[in-house]
Amino acid sequence: MRKDKIFIQVLMVVGVIVSIYSCVEPDALNDSDYSEWLSGGSQTVFDNGAGGFSTAFPHLTAAREKVHSIGDGAFGQTFVTAPAPQNPGLGPIFNNVSCTSCHINDGRGKPPLPGEQLSSLLIRISIPGTDAHGGPNPVPGFGGQLQQRGVFGAQPEASVRIDYTEQSYTFADGTPYSLRFPTYTLENPYTTLPAGVMLSPRVAPPVFGLGLLEAVDEADILALADPDDRNDDGISGKPNYAWNVAEGKMTLGKFGWKAANPSLLQQSAGAYNEDMGITNFVFPHESATGQPQYDGRDDEYEVSDSLLYSVAFYIRTLGVPARRAADDAGVLQGKKLFTDGKCSQCHVPRLRTKTDVAFPEISNQVIFPYTDMLVHDMGPNLADNRPDFDASGVEWRTSPLWGIGLTRIVNGHQNFLHDGRARTLLEAIMWHGGEAEASKEFVRTLSQDDRDKLIKFLESL
Repeated sequence: MRKDKIFIQVLMVVGVIVSIYSCVEPDALNDSDYSEWLSGGSQTVFDNGAGGFSTAFPHLTAAREKVHSIGDGAFGQTFVTAPAPQNPGLGPIFNNVSCTSCHINDGRGKPPLPGEQLSSLLIRISIPGTDAHGGPNPVPGFGGQLQQRGVFGAQPEASVRIDYTEQSYTFADGTPYSLRFPTYTLENPYTTLPAGVMLSPRVAPPVFGLGLLEAVDEADILALADPDDRNDDGISGKPNYAWNVAEGKMTLGKFGWKAANPSLLQQSAGAYNEDMGITNFVFPHESATGQPQYDGRDDEYEVSDSLLYSVAFYIRTLGVPARRAADDAGVLQGKKLFTDGKCSQCHVPRLRTKTDVAFPEISNQVIFPYTDMLVHDMGPNLADNRPDFDASGVEWRTSPLWGIGLTRIVNGHQNFLHDGRARTLLEAIMWHGGEAEASKEFVRTLSQDDRDKLIKFLESL
């Protein structure tokens, strides 16, 4: 009986997909053409396994499929020290050797276990003040991101030690829980660190679905903002404007833990440069420039323009996994609790992409990312106390929740939040504070049964 029900649901969803695809004109779709089963609109993918975050849009032209495939290959390329016949240019200082080393299976990174080296978590650093464009002020001798590895002969900038302290709490029904508070210490710096260095640890975020988020119109995002809390609901999300290198001006930030990146191209180029020491046309200088590790080679770009564009296109065209059990009674009750707790005021379920006649695959799609793409005050316990353009030291961008229920299957862990400190979805909720303090308290007072339903809903996303 259950199998029959699932089969019918799949048929219904596939029928919707086919119906949508048959309507090629980007502005011809009605809201009734979509359902919450289709998290990514017509670019929803039906892979609930380990490849759930790594599947291309199901509807791409042959030419675009080719570019996606080239970008997929480049995303997995391992860079090595120059000179080398393939992929030279790593370093001289770096965090990792390939895109996929951090974004494993295009998913979520995690903090290292005791005895492990940093791999999919990096540390942004700065000192008080701002740079020439209003961004974080680089640390003299270190820059804006700590590179904990170096090629042969190049000294790493420092190593990182993470210590955790457990603190115990209790739900209103008497059930205990605990949260682990991390402390980050830079050890063995290659030179003296100045006073007042601010640290911002960040795990690699998932990269699927970002093309759809990039296609959300700025006006629609700004319509969700309420920086002065004029409706007096205690929630005051605001946009973060960041320096757009290509446009040479401040534009709306959409990506990264603090929405400090305005485009997927800039985010990809910045990751090549800072994470691997790979120069490119967006960031043409070595990340070690001005430091003793710098090798003096400011020659040709270490990744070509075409490959950089293909990697950005690969990310732009990764589909979003479909919901599971979206009509399950417990999931629906959990969804109601999600709304009653006002979680949906920041994790906005539904957005629509703008019309784009040049790229109809992402045009005019109703999507269900569960984010408002704004930054919010998340309270002192989550603060990194490091401003990033307009985002203060207590503000973080609302993370999309689509696909979050597949994290354990795709990435083999359940570490959440910007530095992976939360070990379960429930812990992630209980870390919320600031504008989300009331929502956290709502969850704290739920019964065990209702908490289970809320988590069941999140696991269905």
